Amino acid sequence: MATTEECRAALDKLSDTMRGAEGDVRSATELDRSVSCHITDLDVTFAGRMADGRIDVRETLEGPPRERAEIRLAMTGDDLVALVAGELNFARAWGSGRVKLEAGLRDLLRLRKLL
Repeated sequence: MATTEECRAALDKLSDTMRGAEGDVRSATELDRSVSCHITDLDVTFAGRMADGRIDVRETLEGPPRERAEIRLAMTGDDLVALVAGELNFARAWGSGRVKLEAGLRDLLRLRKLL
């Protein structure tokens, strides 16, 4: 089982990868939205902001998100680490319910470019 520190490191790596993206993927990362990632098996939520092509994690909270972020993710720590490492396909994980992504329709249409 992934630790809180490993999950935080995975989010930092994802942020770095997003920052280096180009083309359509880069335009998808340029949203300015609040974001939360609930790690279900650890019952920890990373909350922050997606802006300037990065994810800035500002808080690590015990339990589910306290506020409704504009982009919300939920998954196990192992799935987060595997997604960022490229070992788990996001579209398949989302389609099977292993990863939950909630956002407004316009944001979902932009975020699909990341898949």
